[in-house]
Amino acid sequence: MRDAMHKLGSDTNKINPLVPVDLVIDHSVQVDVTRSENAVQANMELEFQRNKERFSFLKWGSTAFHNMLVVPPGSGIVHQVNLEYLGRVVFNTNGMLYPDSVVGTDSHTTMIDGLGVAGWGVGGIEAEAAMLGQPMSMVLPGVVGFKLSGKLRNGVTATDLVLTVTQILRKHGVVGKFIEFYGDGMSELSLADRATIANMSPEYGATMGFFPVDHVTLQYLKLTGRSDETPQQERVYSSYLELNLAEVEPCISGPKRPHDRVPLREMKSDWNSCLNNKAGFKGFAVPKEAQDKVAKFSFHGQPAELRHGSVVIAAITSCTNTSNPSVMLGAGLVAKKACELGLQVKPWIKTSLAPGSGVVTKYLLQSGLQEYLNKQGFHIVGYGCTTCIGNSGELDESVASAISENDIVASAVLSGNRNFEGRVHALTRANYLASPPLVVAYALAGTVDIDFDKEPIGTGKDGKSVYFKDIWPSTEEIAEAVQSSVLPEMFKSTYEAITKGNPMWNQLSVPSSTMYSWDPNSTYIHEPPYFKNMTMEPPGAHGVKDAYCLLNFGDSITTDHISPAGSIHKDSPAAKFLLDRGVERKDFNSYGSRRGNDEVMARGTFANIRLVNKLLNGEVGPKTVHVPTGEKLYVFDAAMRYKDAGYDTIVLAGAEYGSGSSRDWAAKGPMLLGVKAVIAKSFERIHRSNLVGMGIIPLCFKSGEDADTLGLTGHERYTIDLPSKITDIRPGQDVTVTTDNGKSFTCTIRFDTEVELAYFNNGGILPYVIRNLIKQ
Repeated sequence: MRDAMHKLGSDTNKINPLVPVDLVIDHSVQVDVTRSENAVQANMELEFQRNKERFSFLKWGSTAFHNMLVVPPGSGIVHQVNLEYLGRVVFNTNGMLYPDSVVGTDSHTTMIDGLGVAGWGVGGIEAEAAMLGQPMSMVLPGVVGFKLSGKLRNGVTATDLVLTVTQILRKHGVVGKFIEFYGDGMSELSLADRATIANMSPEYGATMGFFPVDHVTLQYLKLTGRSDETPQQERVYSSYLELNLAEVEPCISGPKRPHDRVPLREMKSDWNSCLNNKAGFKGFAVPKEAQDKVAKFSFHGQPAELRHGSVVIAAITSCTNTSNPSVMLGAGLVAKKACELGLQVKPWIKTSLAPGSGVVTKYLLQSGLQEYLNKQGFHIVGYGCTTCIGNSGELDESVASAISENDIVASAVLSGNRNFEGRVHALTRANYLASPPLVVAYALAGTVDIDFDKEPIGTGKDGKSVYFKDIWPSTEEIAEAVQSSVLPEMFKSTYEAITKGNPMWNQLSVPSSTMYSWDPNSTYIHEPPYFKNMTMEPPGAHGVKDAYCLLNFGDSITTDHISPAGSIHKDSPAAKFLLDRGVERKDFNSYGSRRGNDEVMARGTFANIRLVNKLLNGEVGPKTVHVPTGEKLYVFDAAMRYKDAGYDTIVLAGAEYGSGSSRDWAAKGPMLLGVKAVIAKSFERIHRSNLVGMGIIPLCFKSGEDADTLGLTGHERYTIDLPSKITDIRPGQDVTVTTDNGKSFTCTIRFDTEVELAYFNNGGILPYVIRNLIKQ
């Protein structure tokens, strides 16, 4: 943006944050080294080797821009750091008090709502505009009142509660709405429990899951070393829901979506029906005769075996749970009881523990429980988001081969918030979200194909069967551990050290210029083309003429499908691009860490290995049909063919298009591929606004209609009739779409506000902001 200002002859210093910006560097540590006392240091060294260029760029930014605090890599997960340290609740500016509010470039920013701070996730595009003083425009949301009563039963965790809440709210339909929790049950929930529920707002689809400030909030501010200096009446909501906490039971969610909750007592039968069901969110279509297959192999000289449902990754990870002392200490107690009874996690299961801040390590050591977690293989591997974002690292070669050669539906169990296909690891087709203590329990069992009520987890040292109830801690045991181990001094000392950085960060040398000097040979940081031929005159509104359909999707296409963040597949267009530039396969890193390079990310768009595109008639993978020739190509290659021939493209989709992460690359990527419009049954909130921010037209089919009911195959050409004067378009108006084979249907245009129409007129939000700053 500074370069664009410079080219247009304006003051580059106008590109500076006008509101306080906290940049927490997270999401880049990978689980390469596990089951070792040295894992944290080893993984961090690898993280710095892989990301040196990116980290240098970010460090340059910390000096080139004002009003910005940078929290270095290795400090923790952004949302936990925000909850424990950055969140202020109330600002005091020279005696003027006003409430804290935040937008963050990660959808789980909502975790801060548990502290009574209004906050939600936006795409990076919208965040940049907000930093430069652009107000957030939105249609006034409905507010759903969610009443909590009663208290959780003995042995039921906050994770069980949040998975239950997620299922209830998904069913109710809360996309674009605010949820406010209230009722007597609130007093039974610790602040960490509230933060766990608020964290998963994106999974239930809400903009915010808000807990108003009360005595629990103030107690937490005291605990974490912050000041707590700050009449209940019936509130009116647009709709009401209620949950009695006593009805919540232990559960997990999966195998492919966060809101597909399975009570623990039904897990075995649910797993078996997943094996039988046809391929889909709850099905793997494994033929009957192959369901009992056993893959025997040798693991470092030791006999080993895998079956369908065998756990190969068990990860205590993610912002949702690692900020909650009760579930973290609960996991330690499960490990301790298992050790005492003589149970041991199988060595071929990849176990890891990645806390969201250094505080967790302090209280796990204080409680004496880290020793038992280590004995079960759950050594600390780093501080940051790992397995949940797809940074799970490689599986041992012998395990990977056993899965691939025998077509085993292997399982990962993680204490994360997302389990979409292809996200956690390419080789785990079943991925279950569970509380940290359940992650340890499933690791000990070695399979998800188990009924914990009836079947033993293993055999103890005395030769007797050990059951789930023998290793599960009571609520009282957990509360005692929290009381004696989680101390205010731990938060204070952790965060006093955080901004001082660490030796590796402090040794990075960066230029002091205010303009960045781009290296044309860099495969990490590349000057993006968004402002290439920009002039002061906005390009204006436009329709779409005779566009081809690039992809034709069903429901629940996530931003992970559109722009994966995990590993770069060896045969993909992005891999070819990197190999051509001398990057070896071991140095590919992830899409997430290469998001500073548009050439890699454009090739990574629609590159998810589990993509289901109707143009391919049932074949799964990141390919499509180039309609004019009928050839099957990688999506990137097909898009470039259309672009080179001067053709626009559109995408057809079902309901909940763009659910999941707030990933702005899921809008930037399609824009770079030449996609001009997306026609879907419905959009997830953040993704719709990201599309608008990149100048892509979002359209919704009329209720009861979709591509199938209208008889659209994706082989047609599409014309979207829009006025060329922006003043002739109204938010939410009807638009006619016609095809070259004589079909015509009406859609609703999803520019929801006048401001969004102004963004569209300017070719996107950032060109709009630049033109406005120059005019000032």
